[in-house]
Amino acid sequence: MTDITKAKIVIVATDGYEQSELEVPLRKLKEAGATVEVAAPAGTRNPGEILGWDEKDWGRPVKIDKGLDSIRAADYDALVLPGGQINPDKLRLEPKAVELVKEFVNAGKVVAAICHGPWLLVEAGVAKGRRLTSYKSIKTDVKNAGGIWVDEEVVTDRGVVTSRSPADLDAFVGKIIEEISEGAHQRPAVA
Repeated sequence: MTDITKAKIVIVATDGYEQSELEVPLRKLKEAGATVEVAAPAGTRNPGEILGWDEKDWGRPVKIDKGLDSIRAADYDALVLPGGQINPDKLRLEPKAVELVKEFVNAGKVVAAICHGPWLLVEAGVAKGRRLTSYKSIKTDVKNAGGIWVDEEVVTDRGVVTSRSPADLDAFVGKIIEEISEGAHQRPAVA
């Protein structure tokens, strides 16, 4: 069991993350007492920060705490993957991001993905046999990867937390906190 005030969480994102899907978990998890860092791959638009997408145009930047290459699952209790269309599509082409999802799952740590964020679960091969939700436009992708897609505000399956959209953020963050407090989750290893 991990008390949220002792938890260390990493949010992995790049330019084009859905503004609220990064900012709300970042703020609420910090307010709950967790240490939260933002990590991004090299090659972002502006060094030291990533730029959000706010509904119909570019949004506000968020400071990067660490480079993606320096992140190890062993150093964190949870991984959060914001959505948006651009962000997860770019991240699933980053071998380190995909490998990190596998590392967290294999270690039994919490992995939370919202909106289009489950694309990374699909790419990492961890969707198969799991109940998941996502933004409705990637429902077929989740199903084709062997996931059991459901239309619910938040779904948890062996420590993997998923939600559909910014409308579900309160339930999403609440479930992340709950799952962290439960501790490591037993899961089959992912190749």
